[in-house]
Amino acid sequence: MSTATPPSPAAVSVLGLGMMGSALASALLEAGHEVTVWNRSPAKARPHTARGASPAGTPAEAVAASPLVVLCLLTNDNVQEILDGLGAAVSGKTLVNLTNGTPAQARELAARAAELGARYVDGGIMGVPQMIGGPHAYVLYSGDESAFQNHRPVLAAFGGTTWTGADPGLAALYDLGLLTGMYGMIAGAMQAFALVRSEKVSAAEFSGLLVPWVGAMLQLLPEFGEALDTDRHGTDVASLAVNRTAFANISDALRDQGVDGELFAPFQALLDRSVTEGYGADGLSRLADLLKRG
Repeated sequence: MSTATPPSPAAVSVLGLGMMGSALASALLEAGHEVTVWNRSPAKARPHTARGASPAGTPAEAVAASPLVVLCLLTNDNVQEILDGLGAAVSGKTLVNLTNGTPAQARELAARAAELGARYVDGGIMGVPQMIGGPHAYVLYSGDESAFQNHRPVLAAFGGTTWTGADPGLAALYDLGLLTGMYGMIAGAMQAFALVRSEKVSAAEFSGLLVPWVGAMLQLLPEFGEALDTDRHGTDVASLAVNRTAFANISDALRDQGVDGELFAPFQALLDRSVTEGYGADGLSRLADLLKRG
C-alpha cells in the first residue's frame, strides 16, 4: 500500500501570533518546516521557539529568513502598515495573507505587494484555531496562482487548500459569504432558543430537534442556487406570499411571549417587500436578488 510523500521541509515565516497565527505556526512546526516567527509582543513567540522556531526581532528579520511569508494579523490595516514599513524588503517573496478582511482590502494589498515586487496570495481560513491542521479545516486562496501552486504543499499543513481564482478578492468574498451563512444560522438558532425558553423549555433538549430540522432544510440550498443562477424562481415548496403569512405567526408569537424579535424583523420586512413588488408567486430564492443595490 503506497503512502503520500510528505513535503520537503521549507523555510516559512509567520508574522502575527494571536490565537490563529499561533495555530498556523504550530501546524507548520508539526509538519517539520523551518519556521521563523514574529509578533509585536515577543512573549507570544516563546512557546514556538521552545519547539524549534526561530525568533525574529522585527518584521524585516522575519521576511529575510524565508521565501514564503504568512501574515495573520488582527486587521488588514495592520498588514498594510507592515508592508509600508518593509518596503522593498519583500521583493521576490511570496506573501500569503490569512488576515480576515474584505475583497476590496485584498485587492489593495495585492496591488501594493506588486508595487514592492512581491507575489501575493490572499486566504480565508475556514475553521477555528483548534481545527488548524486537522481533517475539517480548510483555507480558501486567491491571487497569484503560480505562487499558490509552488507553495501549496507547505500550505497544506493548515488543512485543505481550495483555490477560488486569480482575482485576489475572491478568497475573502467566499470567506465572508460562508461566514454570512453561519451567522445567519446562529441568529436563527438564538431567536428560536429565546422563543422556546420563554416557556422554560430546555435549550439543550430543543437543540436535539433543531439540528436535524435545520440540516434537512439546508438540502434546499443547491435548488435555491440553481434558481438564482438561471433567474427562475418558481417553487414547488411555498411561495413568498405563503411564507410572508406564515412568518407573521413567528413575529406575533415572539411578541406574545415577551421575546424581542429584532433578529427576525428585517426578514419580515423583506418578505413584505417581495410581495409588494410583485414577487409573491416566486420562491424564497428571489430574496437574494431583492438584496442587491442598484
